[in-house]
Order: sequence, then structure tokens, then C-alpha cells
Amino acid sequence: MKTKPLADILERVESWPSHLQDELAAFARELDAGANGRDYQPTPEQLAGIDRGLRDAAEGRFASDAQVDAAFAKFRGQ
Repeated sequence: MKTKPLADILERVESWPSHLQDELAAFARELDAGANGRDYQPTPEQLAGIDRGLRDAAEGRFASDAQVDAAFAKFRGQ
């Protein structure tokens, strides 16, 4: 059984470019794994990003308060 919002978006997804459909499918697989009690398996790209973040943190490289504020303002459309 599909909810109305899910049915609506799935209908619209059919008109998306294939790379966006693939991205949505990958995200849905991650959600499905969590919903079914399976462990999350990051992709090689995600693992590389995690490693970069850990290296940066170990070296004391963090965003300044101003950089964080600017990022939030960008994503909020301000």
C-alpha cells in the first residue's frame, strides 16, 4: 500500500533525469536498510568523506562561526 504523498512523488519522479532517479533509489535503499534492521553500508565516496572529516578534526580544522552562519543562511535562502 502506498500513501498519497508517496504515490504523487513517484509519479513525478518518472519525468526526472536518470541520474536523479538513481540518486533517489540509492537514498531509498538506505532508508529501507534502516527500516529493516540492517546496518548502514556507506559507499566508497561516503567513506572517503568521513575520512577527510576525521583528518580535518584531528588537525583542528573547523569552520568558524561566521562560516557556519553563512552556510545556514545560504541553505535557508537568506
